[in-house]
Amino acid sequence: MDDNKLVQIASEARQGAYAPYSGFRVGSALLCEDGRVFSGANVENAVYGLSICAERVAITKAVSEGYRRFEALAIIAGGPAPCPPCGACRQFLAEFGPETTVIMVNIEGQVKRAKIKDLLPDAFTSDQLFGGKG
Repeated sequence: MDDNKLVQIASEARQGAYAPYSGFRVGSALLCEDGRVFSGANVENAVYGLSICAERVAITKAVSEGYRRFEALAIIAGGPAPCPPCGACRQFLAEFGPETTVIMVNIEGQVKRAKIKDLLPDAFTSDQLFGGKG
């Protein structure tokens, strides 16, 4: 799947965002190794710590369906620059794929690409917990 199609899916997912507090709507689309795509939108809560980012919505949907290997994650939001994943989302994605390409886009069409391992160098992984046996 090309980047444009993945960004289009993320953009469609963004329409489902629930962001009454910040007004910052985010959409994501996660491409699995076999070509399956899971999308997500951010969901805010009055107790802000209970909010969940679009990226973690898509990843959680994929993992709950048995997927663990990802090729790419597209993220789209408003703002002056392409939208990077927050630190929590970077750590969450690193759990399943440090080689995953992250395609960051703003609604004006500016694009930035990076591997999750470059966005979160020295991520905490199961290797630290289990000596590479996790």
